[in-house]
Amino acid sequence: MTFLTGNHPLLSVAVTRGGCIESRHRVAVSLVGPSGPVAAWGDVDAPVYSRSALKPLQALALLDHQPDLDRRRLALACASHNGEAVHTELALAWLADLGLGAGALECGAHDPIDTPTARALDAAGCACGRQHNNCSGKHCGFLALARHLGVDPAGYTHQDHPVQVAMRRAAEPFLGLDLEAVPWGIDGCGAPNPAVPLRTLAGAFARLASQGNGPSRRIFDAMAGEPYLVAGRDRFDTAAMQAWPGRVIVKGGAEGVWVAGIAGTGLGLALKVEDGAKRAAEVAIAGLLSRLMADLDALHDWSHPSVKNAEGRQVGDIRLLWEETP
Repeated sequence: MTFLTGNHPLLSVAVTRGGCIESRHRVAVSLVGPSGPVAAWGDVDAPVYSRSALKPLQALALLDHQPDLDRRRLALACASHNGEAVHTELALAWLADLGLGAGALECGAHDPIDTPTARALDAAGCACGRQHNNCSGKHCGFLALARHLGVDPAGYTHQDHPVQVAMRRAAEPFLGLDLEAVPWGIDGCGAPNPAVPLRTLAGAFARLASQGNGPSRRIFDAMAGEPYLVAGRDRFDTAAMQAWPGRVIVKGGAEGVWVAGIAGTGLGLALKVEDGAKRAAEVAIAGLLSRLMADLDALHDWSHPSVKNAEGRQVGDIRLLWEETP
């Protein structure tokens, strides 16, 4: 597949209507294999905030101290979940084992991503809690790490807290860079988040996909083995991992960031939609994975979603443009 090798000037996602391209979203993509870079579109060396794509790497520090962590809890630590009952009950049980409640989570509260769950809460007159935050599993992992480090968990989201220092030290070998030297911002859940090149992110997920023993294998197996915990109903992460059981891990991040690792090939993929559009990011990752997995049908509804009018009639579509002249 020569279109997946070498450097390419531009990749974009097109939104069509009536046979014409109405809108375009530019996409930068890095594909890295066991021996190094394989293909690139756009600027893959500019730093981008990793957002929730970093979660599997943040879990490495916890595995250093608790290598026998339950697979379901490990998957939840890597998740941006829907806030469905299966997610929140697991988070609350983990907190209870730590002697803590949802109030210890520093991620804040928001309505469940899953619309039926949010409506059910509203109908029951119940307010959402911090356990419904899509990042609550990651924060449970942070609190568990604080326990293993023997430190006060309060303020664990501060960049100089021992939990965050341990996380950076564990992630650095996979990223292959000094995280003290990169720009940092604050994620939506309050945790520090580094800006790193797409080539670096793709390389990290190539390492996770190498299927060696140790923490990388545990993280890959947890995500691939518990795809519903990583996201949930009607979510691309879950759909992709269910389409190719045990063969791929996929993780999305806010503002158009996606990463993936493919077992066997040891390929890592990272992309960023320049304008942060969710609709474009899901089409881009679906199209790329479909080509890499040599299966154009498994994710067709994700890679070629319809544009519909108010009556539900298809009036266009959204698709990946492989070679666009600048």
